[in-house]
Amino acid sequence: MSSLPHFVSQEPFDPEATIAEGSIVSGAYARASQAKLIWWRFLRHRVAVVSLAFLVVSYVSIVFIEFLAPYELQSRHTDYIFAPPQSVHLFHDGSLVGPFVYPLQYELDLDTLRRVYTPDTSRPMPLRFFCQGEPYRFWGLVEARTHLVCPPEDGTLFLLGTDRLGRDMWSRILYGARISLTVGLVGVTLSFLLGITIGGAAGYFGGWVDSAVQRVTEILRSIPELPLWLALSAALPVTWSPLLIYFGITLILALLDWPGLARAVRSKLFALREEDFVVAAEMLGARPRRIIFRHLLPNFMSHLIASASLSIPTMILAETALSFLGLGLRPPITSWGVLLSEAQNIEAVALYPWLLLPMLPVVLTVLAFSFVGDGLRDAVDPHH
Repeated sequence: MSSLPHFVSQEPFDPEATIAEGSIVSGAYARASQAKLIWWRFLRHRVAVVSLAFLVVSYVSIVFIEFLAPYELQSRHTDYIFAPPQSVHLFHDGSLVGPFVYPLQYELDLDTLRRVYTPDTSRPMPLRFFCQGEPYRFWGLVEARTHLVCPPEDGTLFLLGTDRLGRDMWSRILYGARISLTVGLVGVTLSFLLGITIGGAAGYFGGWVDSAVQRVTEILRSIPELPLWLALSAALPVTWSPLLIYFGITLILALLDWPGLARAVRSKLFALREEDFVVAAEMLGARPRRIIFRHLLPNFMSHLIASASLSIPTMILAETALSFLGLGLRPPITSWGVLLSEAQNIEAVALYPWLLLPMLPVVLTVLAFSFVGDGLRDAVDPHH
């Protein structure tokens, strides 16, 4: 019986390559940390990557709202109440003019008492960029007047129309993003601190601690959330300052969101607390707090991050709903929910539908967080 032929590869030996699952994997992949592997798997989820980019741009932009908004938050234009959105054009009579708008001419329809605005297409009015516009205080501290874009000289720039007081909707939506987006982050941060601490104690110590935590979470989860939100929000004193109202609403959202996270942490710690590395840490004299936060939580922190990305849109929607019903944030604080509360009049919405435009950033933000959460979940558990 003849022996099988033996082939020798003539390729130079690559010490950075390794064999895994029958295929050659690059050394960088083989030596990559768990966080880097999760990030590489996340990049394969294109919708999640685009959503993450959208969220990053949104959260970075809220730092520079005063610079990005063409008008100040409370700036009123009494001659342009319920003005429709102005379109930005590039060409006029076949020639390139650059970004410009047409001025609005106003007249009152005596039959319907509706304000009718007609663009004057004979007068293009170029926009100004990096210009000196309405004065503002950057984050309430530094006085400035520089804007990214300004209305034309002796003209207006209402990209999304105006409200019943003649305030620019685009500027108010930008200012509202600062409140609505940070409510979710601050609320989830507080909820995580409560959920990880309480759930960690219940899962690690067990016994009467676990029983007490379980009873509290069962009671909180058995109460319908919306009526409880409404009751607690209505209990906030009317005399509180807008800043206290903001932190009060955030605290309410956090207090009602932690039970779900606490249960997840508890179940994970129950499964991990009997592992060898935990027993070794206990034998070496490590304190319970160090074991929980140093050894146990890092083992499923990626799952917690994915859960957080799905909890933030829930809090944004909760704040929007409470403010829309008049029980959340109140003027002069401006959020997307506060802006939508001005669209409760069906007659106004029928005549001036741009009052519903604050709903659009809410939908986009919630969808973006949902896609990012799906991408993180798949990246953490590729076999999900």
